[in-house]
Amino acid sequence: RTSNQQASKIKSEQINMHRISPVMLSLLKIPHQNSGNYSKFKFCYSLICGFYKMTEKIFWVNPYQTELASTVVEILNNKIKLSATIFYAESGGQESDAGTIGRVKVVKAEKEGKSIIYTLESIPDFEVGDEVLCVISWTRRYALMKLHFAAEVVLELFTQNYPSINKIGAHISENKSRIDFDWPENINTLLPDIQKKAQALIDSDLDIESDFIDRVDERRYWKVDGFAKVSCGGTHLKKTSEVGNIKLKRKNIGKGKERVEITIAQPGYPG
Repeated sequence: RTSNQQASKIKSEQINMHRISPVMLSLLKIPHQNSGNYSKFKFCYSLICGFYKMTEKIFWVNPYQTELASTVVEILNNKIKLSATIFYAESGGQESDAGTIGRVKVVKAEKEGKSIIYTLESIPDFEVGDEVLCVISWTRRYALMKLHFAAEVVLELFTQNYPSINKIGAHISENKSRIDFDWPENINTLLPDIQKKAQALIDSDLDIESDFIDRVDERRYWKVDGFAKVSCGGTHLKKTSEVGNIKLKRKNIGKGKERVEITIAQPGYPG
């Protein structure tokens, strides 16, 4: 490889040093100061990429945060990975966030192991190593958080009161959430009592705790003292009362299958 080719390769893969953590910067000091030593630089660069294979998920640390400056660690056409993110990727029935990365609209967010891949509306003009601003729609995020917790409460109440009931599906969107059950009867007769109990819990203004069960495997939970502790990797509210008033509606989706739809007043605004 010629020196010109090496310089071109280094330039194309160069990480912006002042935009990464001091620990990562220390790994790159020697090759950065001696840019002709390509093999050492390449080795340290691979350490950086390896380090960032697990995207830091700020949406767990602070689900109320709507903007974040993050470093681009991988680009393939219009698909990118970030060192840290506030963009939730669809999982466990909860839909993805909406917003932009580097002023480019995000059209899809999907999990890949412990990383998240973002598909952008167009090929970005930023490069690996650049710092970009991530912005999510707070109205959508807050609606998803409220409808997610409402669905979790309703599901937990069904499970506690009717141990033989079996959940066969769930989905949380910006406008409503739903839970599908394997249940031989019309579930409509059960809804008034479940709704009353759910609303009482919501109105009690209790703290919602969320944290890791297993940090290595990224397994998380939410907990309300005196009610339940449930495994869940979604984005969670701080207080039960943020949900506001809920309404349950039954929908038949086939023989032996019952759907409960959950709606709330002004999903994307304070309860």
